[in-house]
Amino acid sequence: MSLGSGWAAIKREWSQRQLADPQWAFLWEAPPAGEWVALDVLASGRDAAHDRLLAVAAVRVAAVRVAADRVLASQRLELNLAPTGADAAGQADADRTAMAQLLQFIGPRPIVGYYLDFDLALIERAAQPLLGTGLPQPRIDVSALFHDWKFRQLPPYQQQGAVTIDLRWATLLRELGLPERESATPLDHAVQAGLAFVVLRHRLGLA
Repeated sequence: MSLGSGWAAIKREWSQRQLADPQWAFLWEAPPAGEWVALDVLASGRDAAHDRLLAVAAVRVAAVRVAADRVLASQRLELNLAPTGADAAGQADADRTAMAQLLQFIGPRPIVGYYLDFDLALIERAAQPLLGTGLPQPRIDVSALFHDWKFRQLPPYQQQGAVTIDLRWATLLRELGLPERESATPLDHAVQAGLAFVVLRHRLGLA
């Protein structure tokens, strides 16, 4: 076991000990083989500590067979968490219901997305009343996979020192041959992140 994986296992065990409600213990189980969930969020701003989660979309990704992974767009979840005008207690109940749906949909599957830290920070804040701790699922950021793929294409002399690789969303989609939508919704972004993950898994030899 590497140092990194050992530390991840310790953090995972610690977070399970902090679990507030045992009904969510299944999130710490082994994930179904060859299944992931790609997601994206809409927020009221870019401050994960203070801004509000407004919407979440998630789709399942499955390794159907060798060289034929699929984004299962029919297995999707779209949640609207925009303020309803209810009082604080009513809004909190609505948020908990939405987060319960999201956690049930994701289960123990690894979570895929683009610059996931922001998205998951918002989701963890919203899910805190249910879990009492952070999300335990493994995280796969397609921007990191894209960086690895582009880095491998550089000649050895360019792999030395600080290497700058363009990780912008439009660049990632263009390089992977995926379409970019002008007015994309969270569901569009979740599907595109899932497709990017599928392509990069094969190009990196992870499939």
